[in-house]
Amino acid sequence: MDTDRLVGGLLRAHGRTYAEEAGITLRDKPAPLYRLLVLTVLFSVRIRAGTATAAARELWAAGLRTPRAMAASAWRERVDALGRAHYVRYDESTATALGEGARVVLDRFHGDLRRLRAEAAGDTEALRALVREVPRIGPVGADIFCREAQAVWPEVRPFFDARSRAAAGNLGLPTTPAGLAELVPGDDLARLAAALVRVSLTKDGVRELRAA
Repeated sequence: MDTDRLVGGLLRAHGRTYAEEAGITLRDKPAPLYRLLVLTVLFSVRIRAGTATAAARELWAAGLRTPRAMAASAWRERVDALGRAHYVRYDESTATALGEGARVVLDRFHGDLRRLRAEAAGDTEALRALVREVPRIGPVGADIFCREAQAVWPEVRPFFDARSRAAAGNLGLPTTPAGLAELVPGDDLARLAAALVRVSLTKDGVRELRAA
């Protein structure tokens, strides 16, 4: 299979960002950027991706879409929302982290993660460090945030973390961000990164894609 067909098939089968799955219409605005941060927190434990995105949707349904709403919510309200998505084992600690993280966003960035972007000033490593100021988000979580945020923050592009680059190698695609960036338009880089992660998590995903 030639590269163009392989990449096209990859995007058709798996090219949905995790923000999209969680019901986030990602834009460079405070509320959707905060929801992406919450999704990152939810992903920052050993939990199935589908469970994390379902938990995010439950939080949105409960009205917890902004840092102010999250900070004002009761801990039990957050626990119950996570529980409805079967986000078990980590529900109580994550509810705590979400409340603490909302206060960090309010105090540190005045509720607007565009301030975080401005402080990073185009430096991806600085951006990753700033994201890690939020409780529970570590190096992997910072990678997840950047992988998705590149959809609306062009200066982050091209961003491919270790998992997405490893999946690219298994498919015979370039394994450097610069090489992968040559395969799709800039606006599709977040979709490509997500697709590579998804195929790496799918049983026989690489084999099936190659056989398609």
